[in-house]
Amino acid sequence: MPRIRLLSAIFLIILISSAVAQDNLEDILARTGPALPRTEAPRIDPSAVTIARLHYGGGGDWYWGSSAIPNMLKFIKDNSNFPVHPEEKIVQIMDDNLFLYPFLFATGHGVIKFTDEERERLRSYLNHGGFLFINDSYGMDKSVRQEVARLFPEREFVELPFDHDLYHCYFDFASGPPKIHEHDNQPPQGRAVIIDGRVVLYYLYEADIGDGWEDPQVHEDPPEKRQQALRMGMNLLVYAMTH
Repeated sequence: MPRIRLLSAIFLIILISSAVAQDNLEDILARTGPALPRTEAPRIDPSAVTIARLHYGGGGDWYWGSSAIPNMLKFIKDNSNFPVHPEEKIVQIMDDNLFLYPFLFATGHGVIKFTDEERERLRSYLNHGGFLFINDSYGMDKSVRQEVARLFPEREFVELPFDHDLYHCYFDFASGPPKIHEHDNQPPQGRAVIIDGRVVLYYLYEADIGDGWEDPQVHEDPPEKRQQALRMGMNLLVYAMTH
């Protein structure tokens, strides 16, 4: 069992054990003393889908697009039966809780850069079931390619063929990734690092679906473009969770 899924299972066991212990304590109190007022604690489903925004180094605006992830999570909730945790999470590579988040989202403009220690840990994360989606919101391409080459020097950074399962696992993208924003008048490209047949890192260039996830008034994208962007995001998440 991949480490990320193992941690989720352990977390679920802890929650169940805590609930049982709480029930036993209440039974004892009911037999030995006056009833206590009962307050309902909020229940968090440890299997709920969430998207963690990667706080990376290098100077790029990793925080770009504050409405993107909440809108993407709402779309998942409205268009699937997946349990969804509606709040965006922010994580750095060296954070203790990194492995609790199987889907990382990195976006922005400018430079993205990892330290040697971060590369080692990110490789471990990706080798043990994690998935990283990098969305070039413009200006990240050079540094992304450099970092991927340093992260996996032994592997090719390949363009995914349009018949790959990632483009068909939920919604059908027969022509590959959708073109949401015009950057440098080039077709959209989806590049990937593949380990043992599984895409572990997917980089989207000249498409910018992250901007398409944002509130309509931010970029004034037409509804059909936003739908394409959100559907592509759903495919990425479904692929990450099922492969």
